[in-house]
Amino acid sequence: MKHVPLILVVDDTPANLEVVAEVLSDAGYEVAIATDGERAIKQANLSQPDLILLDVMMPGIDGFETCRQLKASATTDDIPVIFMTALSDTTDKVRGFTLGAVDYITKPFQTAELLARVTTQLKLRHFSQTLEQQVEQRTTELKETLLQLQQSQMQIVQSEKLATLGQLVAGVAHEINNPVNFIHGNLTHVQGYATDLLSFVELFQRHRANAAPELQQAAADLDLDFIQDDLPKTLASMKVGTQRIYEIVRSLRNFSRSDEAGYSIVDIHEGLDSTLLILQHRLKGKPEYPEIQVIRDYGQLPLVECHAGSMNQVFMNILANAIDALEELHTHCSAQERQQHLGQITIRTTMIDDEWIQIAIADNGPGIPLDLQSRIFDPFFTTKPMGKGTGIGMSISHQIITEKHRGKLICVSSPNQGAEFMIQIPVRQQNCMGEQANHSH
Repeated sequence: MKHVPLILVVDDTPANLEVVAEVLSDAGYEVAIATDGERAIKQANLSQPDLILLDVMMPGIDGFETCRQLKASATTDDIPVIFMTALSDTTDKVRGFTLGAVDYITKPFQTAELLARVTTQLKLRHFSQTLEQQVEQRTTELKETLLQLQQSQMQIVQSEKLATLGQLVAGVAHEINNPVNFIHGNLTHVQGYATDLLSFVELFQRHRANAAPELQQAAADLDLDFIQDDLPKTLASMKVGTQRIYEIVRSLRNFSRSDEAGYSIVDIHEGLDSTLLILQHRLKGKPEYPEIQVIRDYGQLPLVECHAGSMNQVFMNILANAIDALEELHTHCSAQERQQHLGQITIRTTMIDDEWIQIAIADNGPGIPLDLQSRIFDPFFTTKPMGKGTGIGMSISHQIITEKHRGKLICVSSPNQGAEFMIQIPVRQQNCMGEQANHSH
């Protein structure tokens, strides 16, 4: 339905009102009238006319003051005002334009001139509004395009990161595994040789009194008693060390498991433990940061169908952010406050129901300000100083959970009360294809 423009005519002379209203009505416009400035302002706020014809000389507040008040109000400032005046003084016209008027009509007016000026201003307003709508629409389209570009960029960065990490780990694991396996395997033989040699030394010790003075002196210089006690311990610790290296390499492999084969059935706890092992060097105490305690509150979880490498990436991002938050908190604490506030990260896994699990990772750090919580999953948003964070870690994590696994990633935080991230995913991906829209936890 076509919009019929509404024109508000303001004049204290009834005869003038009648003539103008008749001309405008005959031309097909809707007309509203007001006999003074106060009524004109109220009427304009209520009816929101498309144009105002405003007499200059009126009792009470004159046309200039009425125009000033209309332009000062956010609800009426964009309504075009045409002054009607019997004056031809240039100074008054300049004053009117300065106050925001768009045109003047001098009384007595010609019907054709009145309609021409009114039509022109209505067309200008229509073009202005249409242009604003087009600009707004185009801005929205550009924002959507920018968001799509950012998401595409994130996907490319994520794919490249995982691919590069996979290649790096495969190469490093291969290079480390060979010498470690060689050392670890030979340690078994060395322990056997050491046992035989220590047995021989023990036999010598029993007959030491009958040995040549040179042998007795050499035994004293070597401190054979200490070697007999310490050598088995040293070999045992070396074996533990090589086993530790083997576990780290295995964790790296597990952390960056290739997702090329799609979904796989995995132990979520194994992924969490592998990620924690990789982050172990950051959890240990340092001169500037106390040790961060990790509490594993693992529930009984079934094996879960997921992209293992991507899921471990999410664990890494959340845990690394928690460590960053605790380190940042301790940076601004005194030594005494650091001792009183021990950093703590709690990982709790539970079944939500028969088909969904939850992994909650909470820290007792400074928390996330309320005004920033709605933005933490936005691409390229970061609260960290320049060079400390890219702002894509949590955004990628949100994408991995919601898009790759049809799950949810929720943040709950209060200032000075820490932050908790809850990952909710289905146990089986094929079970949730049609449920995602209706499933709420």
